[in-house]
Amino acid sequence: MTMTAATAAANTTPWPARTTAWYVAILLMLANTLAFVDRQAMALLVQPIKADLQINDTAISLLYGLSFTLFYVAVGIPIARIADRSNRRNIIAGAIFVWSVATSLCGLARSFAGLFAARVMVGAGEGGLTPAAYSLLSDYFPKEKLPAAMGVYQIGLYLGGASALIIGGLISTVIPPSSTVMVPLLGALKGWQLVFLLLGLPGIVLTGLMLTIREPLRRGAAVAQEKVPLSELFAHIGARKGAYIGITLGFALMIFIGNGTSVWIPAFLQRTFGWTTAQVGSHYGPIVFLCGTSGALVGGFVASKLRAAGRSGASLKASLFGFVALVPITIAFPLMPTATGALALIGLMNFFAGFNFGGGLATLLEMTPNRMRALVSAFYMLTINLIGAALGPTAIALCTDYWFADPQRLPEAIALVAGIASPLSVLALWLGMRSYHQQTATAPEVA
Repeated sequence: MTMTAATAAANTTPWPARTTAWYVAILLMLANTLAFVDRQAMALLVQPIKADLQINDTAISLLYGLSFTLFYVAVGIPIARIADRSNRRNIIAGAIFVWSVATSLCGLARSFAGLFAARVMVGAGEGGLTPAAYSLLSDYFPKEKLPAAMGVYQIGLYLGGASALIIGGLISTVIPPSSTVMVPLLGALKGWQLVFLLLGLPGIVLTGLMLTIREPLRRGAAVAQEKVPLSELFAHIGARKGAYIGITLGFALMIFIGNGTSVWIPAFLQRTFGWTTAQVGSHYGPIVFLCGTSGALVGGFVASKLRAAGRSGASLKASLFGFVALVPITIAFPLMPTATGALALIGLMNFFAGFNFGGGLATLLEMTPNRMRALVSAFYMLTINLIGAALGPTAIALCTDYWFADPQRLPEAIALVAGIASPLSVLALWLGMRSYHQQTATAPEVA
């Protein structure tokens, strides 16, 4: 079939049934959930891991960010190029299996080097999820419903974080993270290692469920399966560089703060208010779930409604509102005098962080031809992971270890980093929005 015939066939074929599309969205949300379980589990267990491995805050930030990002970035682009012309379902199923095994291997690590290596493998697995998932959703949902589907997908971020906190906290009430447990065949393990071992198991089940979905028809102006030349991709982005760079950099800086705070909030509650690991899990976990998921749902559906009403750049407008709201919240929460006040602002922070995701990401896909979507998503994920996942936690750790030279000054370190990065995220997204509106005014097909 020629490209023209394939394009016509894809664009005249009815969209998948609503129930089928939402079943796929929910499965992808569960995959995203498991992807974030491991990340938040690491944050919950910062204090016992530091004590057991005898490392400082900066080393912890490398375990959380750099180790994960190394192979996440390395495999993201090659897998995205494969996803743009092959079966995305199989890529996602394989990715889930790899990172689930790697999460359990984190529980067998007995040194900084061993844990770092296992975290690299987790990143390698998770690097195959998001580009393929974004591309898959764009072929299951029409444009007016895509922001809502993206919002549901992003619920996984908060559901995963909350699950790790709650389950890890419950395990910690029975087996303290610093205690030693004898496990058949594996020998003596610390309580924190047992948490990682158990959190890797659900992914094996989800791998099988993912194989129950079907690969949909690719839609849009280009549905051919040939590899897209990088020159063609760069030409497409170059013609719209202001919008692509502004939106991507804005979200990268927001995630810089989001990742930076999420890895250190459990340690902040423990160091500042004397909480135990179990207390952090039981109090902070539900806040992440309720506030983050409600924000992701509300943000996605608000963006969809604004778009249905014909508002130009509706998705970006919804995101910009959330970005502005986050500026004072991210600076103020670590400086609150009570745990209750801090948790209240942390809840608002999770809500507005979730509010942003569905709409902004959908805009990038709308600007991109179908056969480039996974690749553009991979470049987007590369940028936000290099800036957000790798540098965010480390920026705060460097402040505690070297600027303040005192781990107890963690609240000031968080406020300092947020005070710089949060306003910059608003500026970058605003500039991206302005470029997007200028582009759509002169070339309406961009929208």
